[in-house]
Amino acid sequence: MSTNGMVTTPHYHASQAALEILKGGGNAVDAAIAAASTLAAVYPHMNSIGGDNFWLIYNAKTNELRALNASGRAGERATIEFYQKQGYEKIPSRGYLAANTVPGVVSGWEQAYNYAQKTIGNSLPWNQLLTSAIRYAEIGVPVTPSQETWTKTNIDEKDQEFRALQRFPAFRQTYLKANGEPYTVGEIFKQPELAQTLKVIASQGATAFYRGEIAQRIVTDVQKNGGLLTLQDFAQHTANWVEPISANYRGYQAYNFPPNTQGIASLSILNILNNFDLTKIREGTADYYHLIVEATKQAFADRDKFVSDPEFVKIPVDSLLSETHGRQLAARISMNQTKKEAKPLDPKGDTVWLGVVDKDGNAVSLIQSIYHDFGSGIVAGNTGVLLQNRGSFFSLDKNHINRLEPRKRTFHTLNPAMLFRAGKPYLIYGTMGGEGQPQTQAAIVTRIVDYGFSVQEAIAAPRWLHGRTWGASSNDLKIEGRVPENVTAELAKRGHPVNVVANYTDTMGHAGAILIDPETNVLHGGADPRGDGSAVGY
Repeated sequence: MSTNGMVTTPHYHASQAALEILKGGGNAVDAAIAAASTLAAVYPHMNSIGGDNFWLIYNAKTNELRALNASGRAGERATIEFYQKQGYEKIPSRGYLAANTVPGVVSGWEQAYNYAQKTIGNSLPWNQLLTSAIRYAEIGVPVTPSQETWTKTNIDEKDQEFRALQRFPAFRQTYLKANGEPYTVGEIFKQPELAQTLKVIASQGATAFYRGEIAQRIVTDVQKNGGLLTLQDFAQHTANWVEPISANYRGYQAYNFPPNTQGIASLSILNILNNFDLTKIREGTADYYHLIVEATKQAFADRDKFVSDPEFVKIPVDSLLSETHGRQLAARISMNQTKKEAKPLDPKGDTVWLGVVDKDGNAVSLIQSIYHDFGSGIVAGNTGVLLQNRGSFFSLDKNHINRLEPRKRTFHTLNPAMLFRAGKPYLIYGTMGGEGQPQTQAAIVTRIVDYGFSVQEAIAAPRWLHGRTWGASSNDLKIEGRVPENVTAELAKRGHPVNVVANYTDTMGHAGAILIDPETNVLHGGADPRGDGSAVGY
């Protein structure tokens, strides 16, 4: 708890970096940039400046909520025909052909910074915001258990399609020791090439990344290895301000991100739950888990049918989030039996979510991702920039809603969230975890709003994941082992394919939240025990 400012991120160094900015007089956007850039240095398996980000920014001066889409578009040469001529039925998940969208992260940082500088004020100098990231990339950081685990997972030679990333020379050079072994917990991990790139961005801004030497080196490397991105793709990239979408939940207003993200699914779950009296359903019972899983299936069916880049397809957002549609979806749910559904999308997402509230009440909900852990596996052009593989999610089926097209943004699982009470931010929240994001958001909101949990209790309580892990064919209901056996047995009886997993597993994602007490303005922050993060304030 604190009164002047609060930060929560999935790595303690990033939380501290953001807190230093707040203490130094910076605003919430400044602190978010410091945290996001630091995460690229200290949490490299989950995050990179070669990925995308999405922002919700609350401006306390204007009482306005803004949404910034900094996701990259497919390259001008990225076509279905290109992949099909090379014999592909789907876009490769790793390698140069997986890196077919422009990284949006740096454009998001700069656009958000410029907005805050003009409208919020108290902005610190741009280069100061990257100081911690440069320091950790240059002098090194102790490796976390998460980094060790996911590095070992990704040099599994038995799985050439998704893993065995050591087959890429720059990956070996960057993320493995000189002897080819992974770094272990507590060893010092450095990224000198990334440090140099961050120094250039600190001095020259996003222009250096999209129109300067960094872009040149990335594109030269990509094209030399048969990839698709061009200098024109980088030069034409822009982040865009878009309108947040929202839905009422028991008198609160829940805000999320519009398509091309699945924010509509996160809101749809709450819109469906509005039609059930949770005072009659005890939290943690089979009825509780069953109801939210069944609501998730209904929301995902709409999402899978409609969500893609709104510049390419028409998406009926208002009707999908209407109270009438929520009632219709709720009416399909049986409390006694699970419904079978179409195969869901891949829930994998190696991502970071972070939240910041500053002393003036400005707030940021920011999510940043490279898609799979270590993204495409390509560290391009001696820049230290790990390129995402988000574009591998495009479909090569010309009739698919999310089909690959040049300069199109793919469907994104990322969706930052806020919950307003009486017109002001009440809860800043979010999580990593691909398809788990809407489900975990529903868990946090129901546990706080309906059951009176504290922020930390809501985050730490047992979670579940309806879906499948990327690279796996099984579709099940993963549920943490702390859930009582009689509850999981009842869920299985109702037809759920229950898969009991570890008590605290990062399969569920790393969530976080900040609650602003409307009576006292005290900030309550929470971080996920499943990750390496912390909530810190002053």
